[in-house]
Amino acid sequence: MDIKKVMVIGAGQMGSGIAQVCAQSGFDVFLNDMSEQALEKGMKNIEKLLMRAVEKERITETQKTDTLNRLHPSTTLTDAASCDVVIEAVVENMEVKAKVFAELDNITPKHAILASNTSSLPITEIAGATSRPDQVIGMHFMNPVPIMKLVEIIRGLQTSDETYQTIENMAKQLAKTSVEVSDLPGFAANRILMPMINEAVFALYEGVASVEDIDTVMKLGMNHPMGPLTLADFIGLDTCLYIMEVLYEGFGDSKYRPCPLLRKYVNAGWLGKKSGRGFYQYGD
Repeated sequence: MDIKKVMVIGAGQMGSGIAQVCAQSGFDVFLNDMSEQALEKGMKNIEKLLMRAVEKERITETQKTDTLNRLHPSTTLTDAASCDVVIEAVVENMEVKAKVFAELDNITPKHAILASNTSSLPITEIAGATSRPDQVIGMHFMNPVPIMKLVEIIRGLQTSDETYQTIENMAKQLAKTSVEVSDLPGFAANRILMPMINEAVFALYEGVASVEDIDTVMKLGMNHPMGPLTLADFIGLDTCLYIMEVLYEGFGDSKYRPCPLLRKYVNAGWLGKKSGRGFYQYGD
């Protein structure tokens, strides 16, 4: 299938990043969000990142202008009626995602592929909300999307080979490296990453070391570019907790039990960088 038009649903950090790389790669893109405020913020963030890329001579002024001209803000899902691929990047909640996919199933053309950027929820279950489960697939980008090269492509039980091949080719057009991953809780990236972050929180909880020293151990001892507690703040502690709960429920294994300190921070509203406080404190 020749992909020309794409809709990205959700104008947050992930959604706006996906929309940006799609537009930079030549696709005509609708960035959709129910909230006009979120949509405006997402569009401004894209423009800011493109301006920074021009300043660093990674792209030209013409490329920036062309990219912005291919981006179209949208507040209604009916704009998906002309799209070949829709990538959903809304809140990590099965009920919300199922509702979005059911609506898209009625709006989009029969040939359209419906993809989810979910980081942990089962693609097979999401696909069950549609009448085209063979055209539903997981497309899990890494954050920040314009910089990170990896995309996990997740087949649902009924995802067709044609759908998979189309999305694999699209990932190449986006200058991403894709990996095929089974539809199991946490997929590959978060099944490995989140227990490491959770164990770092346990180390803090049990008084093994301070926040700064735990991060230093992993940065200087393991050559990680960012410590696990800093990374958790960047991802969002609520997101980390949610994924650990998905893993714990999905596998029923105590090694995935979320640390009580992680839950306490989330209950306190200390969600990381986005709330101004997590394991570290952040200014404006």
